[in-house]
Amino acid sequence: MATTDRQATTLALAHALSAAERGLAVIPLSRTKLPALGSPHRDDPGPTPCHGECGRFGHGVYDASTDPARIREMFAAAPRATGYGIACGLPPHHLIGVDLDTKTGTDSSAALRELALRHLFTIPATVVVLTPSGGRHLWLSGPADVVVPNSAGRLAPGIDIRGAGGYLVGPGSRTERGAYTAAPGTGRLAPAPCPPALLRLLLPPPRAHHPTPASAGGHGQGLVQFVLAAHEGQRNTRLFWAACRAYEDGIGPALVSPLVDAALDTGLSEREARATIASAARMTGHRP
Repeated sequence: MATTDRQATTLALAHALSAAERGLAVIPLSRTKLPALGSPHRDDPGPTPCHGECGRFGHGVYDASTDPARIREMFAAAPRATGYGIACGLPPHHLIGVDLDTKTGTDSSAALRELALRHLFTIPATVVVLTPSGGRHLWLSGPADVVVPNSAGRLAPGIDIRGAGGYLVGPGSRTERGAYTAAPGTGRLAPAPCPPALLRLLLPPPRAHHPTPASAGGHGQGLVQFVLAAHEGQRNTRLFWAACRAYEDGIGPALVSPLVDAALDTGLSEREARATIASAARMTGHRP
């Protein structure tokens, strides 16, 4: 590895350790902004809903830690890491990231100002991270008892939200496009509380009740709830796993409609949901 890469890794580790001292849980990132450690389950025969319970590294944001020893171990296992990610939604800050993008050709900053005027809130002084593409990440803290989901463009075009299960690229990281830096005067600020009016906009509408056929029983309801709890990036995996369990337990046909409804609630299309369930049926030796 080139000296410059080693220097970038050393610098990223230093920044990550500094962030951890502030209570921010971190993971190493590659130059592509993706987690630098590959999944230990990539060669497993089927989907494995593991969030690090196996004890190995490579579970993305679920590896995030504030423990200096563990962070050093992760970076030692990822010698090509040039950046670090900060997990959102975890205590003590329950971080929410407002990503004001510039790649869509829309003025995301103006869109946020318009939302603030319409819904009567102001963005408080907080950490602002400047991205290589000219965008900005605003760091806000959320209540401990509220789970803010990830979303892309739902709040307004060009505005993405990083919440539970997501991460932000930390300042001091280097990527293929350049460096992430803290805006002057904001680097040592604590993430400011998210304005209540903005927080209400970030939360999804209440989910409709999805009745489970009596023939499916309590286990079927548990599988439906497992799918409903999926974050972005987990939806197909959770749906596939739940459908496999349903078919293996003999309740697959009865659970197709509730599982499709639950998948639609998480953001999958009906076509994607039915295709995933059909794959689970074939995998378990059943006719879709």
